[in-house]
Amino acid sequence: MNMQALMKQAQAMQRDITKAKEEIDNTEFTGTSSIVTVVCNGKKEIISVKISDKEALQDVEMLEDMLMIAVNDAFKKVDLETETKLGKYSNMMSGLM
Repeated sequence: MNMQALMKQAQAMQRDITKAKEEIDNTEFTGTSSIVTVVCNGKKEIISVKISDKEALQDVEMLEDMLMIAVNDAFKKVDLETETKLGKYSNMMSGLM
């Protein structure tokens, strides 16, 4: 393969990676626990938090745990989507080095 074709292929791959990353960044991911729902974007920025049981506000420690579970659930979904869409490129890049 000549250098010009290799550069063209690398540029196409870069465009694909950028497009996939933008799609992930603009996607909303929902994480849940028993009483908390958290929505974040692909940049792991929290968009909203909903508490379905207002009585839980009385038990701060439980609410903190439920928030942590919901946030971690949303972030795991971001990581999974990132690996699904971008993981193939990391495999390609390791073959070039």
